[in-house]
Amino acid sequence: MSKKYDVVALGELLMDFTENGVSPQGNTLFEANPGGAPCNVLAMLQKLGRRTAFVGKVGDDMFGRTLRAVAEGAGIDMRGLLVDRDARTTLAFVKTLPGGDRDFSFYRNPGADMALRAGELPLELIESARIFHFGTLSMTHPGVREATVCAVEAAKAAGALISFDPNLRPPLWRSDDEARACIAWGLSHADVVKIADNELEFMTGETDFDAGAAALYAGHPNIRLLNVTAGPDGSHAYYEGRHVYVPGVTLGGTVETTGAGDTFCACVLHHVLDRGVDGLTDADLASMLRFANAAAYLVTTKKGAIRSMPERAEVEAVLARI
Repeated sequence: MSKKYDVVALGELLMDFTENGVSPQGNTLFEANPGGAPCNVLAMLQKLGRRTAFVGKVGDDMFGRTLRAVAEGAGIDMRGLLVDRDARTTLAFVKTLPGGDRDFSFYRNPGADMALRAGELPLELIESARIFHFGTLSMTHPGVREATVCAVEAAKAAGALISFDPNLRPPLWRSDDEARACIAWGLSHADVVKIADNELEFMTGETDFDAGAAALYAGHPNIRLLNVTAGPDGSHAYYEGRHVYVPGVTLGGTVETTGAGDTFCACVLHHVLDRGVDGLTDADLASMLRFANAAAYLVTTKKGAIRSMPERAEVEAVLARI
């Protein structure tokens, strides 16, 4: 059956306010960068020539209108973006730490993305996806969690591959146990998983990647392709009992890491759209990781996410240098 969209993603669309220097008066300056992990993934897929659509909710405010315009400008189909007249668009203030990592403060109690409900879902759009992608920011509260579960089940019933990135943000959860339970639910429904090193340890207690991957597969044998990211230390693919590792790109110039994991995830999904998830060789996996690492590196050399996604030619230029 032909599908209209390569990837449909559901979740948060928000404004990241990223530190950008100090004013003459000594006040911290913030740059408003459109973002939100699921839409970041779609923005990179659009750069790679894929057809994408987003499902979520923003507020009836200047931030919501800006986010819609930026996402549409990136080529993402936004007919699944709803507007809430009572809740405001979620904001995230991002403090950049030494080395480019980040500390987040969210203004989201409530945020419009939390107000998405199962009865509002554009099911026809969701069922038109080859791959359906989601994370856990759309599972932090009961109503939007129900909508996420409904969307995943609808996509799966329609024959889509399910892609999951935990994207753990501890301050948004009532408890670590609740976060673990929702991440475990996502893992139990996913075909393709991208998980960061700290999230792997959070879920398994393991700092050794091989042991952590084995624990995830033991609990979630449905996973077809598991990718573990470790920032500048590179990335790992676990597939059918095999393990492939590719070092990270270390050409310098890192500004901050917002969107790097989402860019990596998009490149993996691009590869899956080309090759599927059956019969992948170690060479296939290594090629996938090399491209994804290079694209993720490029995003770290800029601020923000949606507007920072690299062109394919830029990624290929980095690959030619390493």
